Amino acid sequence: MNMSLAIGKRNTFLGFFFFLGLLATVLIAVGTGPMRVAPAEVTGILLQKIGVSFSQFTAAQEAVVWNIRLPRVITGILVGMSLAVSGAALQGIFRNPLVDPGLIGISSGAALAVAAVVVLGEPLIALLPGAVRLYGLTLVGFGGGVAATRLVLYIADYSGRVRVANLLLAGIAVQAVTFAGIGLLQYLSSDQQLRMITFWMLGSLGGSLWTSAAAAGTIIVAATVGLLSVSRELNLLALGEREAAQLGVDIEKLKRKVVLLVTLSVGAAVSVSGIIGFVGLVVPHLARMLFGADHRSLLPVSVFLGAILMVFSDMVARTVVAPAELPIGVITSLIGGPFFIFLIMANRRLT
Repeated sequence: MNMSLAIGKRNTFLGFFFFLGLLATVLIAVGTGPMRVAPAEVTGILLQKIGVSFSQFTAAQEAVVWNIRLPRVITGILVGMSLAVSGAALQGIFRNPLVDPGLIGISSGAALAVAAVVVLGEPLIALLPGAVRLYGLTLVGFGGGVAATRLVLYIADYSGRVRVANLLLAGIAVQAVTFAGIGLLQYLSSDQQLRMITFWMLGSLGGSLWTSAAAAGTIIVAATVGLLSVSRELNLLALGEREAAQLGVDIEKLKRKVVLLVTLSVGAAVSVSGIIGFVGLVVPHLARMLFGADHRSLLPVSVFLGAILMVFSDMVARTVVAPAELPIGVITSLIGGPFFIFLIMANRRLT
């Protein structure tokens, strides 16, 4: 009981600490760009929306912050928390620290669906109703990710059980097939289509809107709450499947629940941002190094660290070569690649 209270107090402190860190990152990111907006002015714009007068700002600053930068930052928070907590949960289910959401086919399935529409079915988007047409590629990407994951689960299902090894192998196989399909579509595409596919596959938050953030956020927040609720079961699973089953954990139900929640969350994230690599790998590792492997701390910390990393990476992506913009996946890969090289070298020295 005392240990549970201590963990609860620590998690409360960590949550407050990381919330302040995320808030500071948001204020800096929203104010950074061709038009600089001071943190006090950003705060004034946000408070003015709820009827509180805090500081003076111009109409141009309000328009830039509220209509352009803030939806992008909010989308970045949602995408970052989705990828990070999903990676941490999957690593707990597979008991393998090298697993990330892309390994079960979500990202590659979404990419294949989007590439197919861009190259072969773009005229079909024009036939859709106006509201649906606006988010045509988003819906297609979400559907492609879900379909690919369903295929992976179908292949891995053996006599009503989803074996971890089979799931990983099925994910690798489906990923290979989808990337082969993407390569073929890129070969058939025009220069403009190729640029669109490539930029989407490398990730971007440039098209973020309040409406798309709200649509994706509803799914991501609900799925994240669901993943946070299984932290105890993931801790028991770390002891081994047989031991966890003896302690009352329904292993197959837990696997399906986690994979379903991850599919919904990452599918929604990929649909609004494209494919962004390394976040689902790097953030859980960093959280584990800092605060240990207890999922009651690991999952919430991953949520905040993922959001902070994504907002920071997007700020760098849109400012480092301004007025042009780098794909955000380039920034996360530049951060994630050296980080994993460091981990490999450190583990080699220890063994």
